[in-house]
Amino acid sequence: MAEVVLGIGTSHSPQLGIPGEQWRVLQAKDEGDSRMNYRELAERVRQTRPGFEKELTIEKFRERDEACQRAIGALGELLRDTRPDVMLVFGDDQHEQFLDDLMPMLCIYNGETMAIHRGRRAGAPPVSTSTEWRSVEGGRDQAEEGKEFRADPALADHLLRELCDDGFDIARSNHMRDGVGIGHAFSFVYRRLLPEGDIPMVPFMVNTFYPPNAPTPKRCYALGQSVRAAIERWDSNARVAVIASGGLSHTIIDEDLDRRTIDGLMERDPDRLRALPVEKMVHGTSEIRNWIIAGAALEGLDMTLVDYVPTYRSPAATGCGMTFAYWK
Repeated sequence: MAEVVLGIGTSHSPQLGIPGEQWRVLQAKDEGDSRMNYRELAERVRQTRPGFEKELTIEKFRERDEACQRAIGALGELLRDTRPDVMLVFGDDQHEQFLDDLMPMLCIYNGETMAIHRGRRAGAPPVSTSTEWRSVEGGRDQAEEGKEFRADPALADHLLRELCDDGFDIARSNHMRDGVGIGHAFSFVYRRLLPEGDIPMVPFMVNTFYPPNAPTPKRCYALGQSVRAAIERWDSNARVAVIASGGLSHTIIDEDLDRRTIDGLMERDPDRLRALPVEKMVHGTSEIRNWIIAGAALEGLDMTLVDYVPTYRSPAATGCGMTFAYWK
């Protein structure tokens, strides 16, 4: 039977691809973000968090950026050392493969291969990637434009059958949109953790981002448990790595929510994870759902927190609660 031998959780924010001394350039983007009232947030921070400006120095930015890069390097090294036969990656699709005309809650990719295209989204032109991604070595993105990576349709089909039998209605796809390629949540694993690209992947797409059909934390935990059981029933000698891509809180950092999530995962506390407030899981913070699924699938392994780095980048406390962890 197949075996889960490794778990990884990693943030994948584009901020990870921008050197710390350049983080200030993102403030203009935050100021124009229609999803929040930037001025109101900045004023609230000014009134309730005296001295917050100390979080926004170039020195702090560099220090936190270096911590994130060390953590990514450590996870990549662990992945290469463990050498699983296949990676099952939980990530959200942000209008890369699916648009609002058809947005499944859950979808497994069961094609043979998948490609990476830089900065592409369905129906959108290419975007500049000069500061979007940084390789493990700190240089340019090592992933070749249009490069094909192996998937694992055998595991994908097994999961589709088993999960449907367990009562989960899972969509399937065996084709990536032309010129778009695999979504950012999945390409990040190859771009930053495994630029060699020599381990196949099964992308498991979760609609964390677009209401109203995002799964609840309770449903996410049940899905993770079902996934683990399905892997253990797979008639294969494969060694499987389970990976959560994304999160934790962003674009507005919520350290309390992040800590509640991390504690629930480390303490293997299903009730705490199921009770995470769904009203706070909006926009990027919604990617916490991927961690809940992976945590449930990995509840038999011990979790190690490599680092938690709140990468504040503006007076409105915007940024990302960067989190890096593994299960062995």
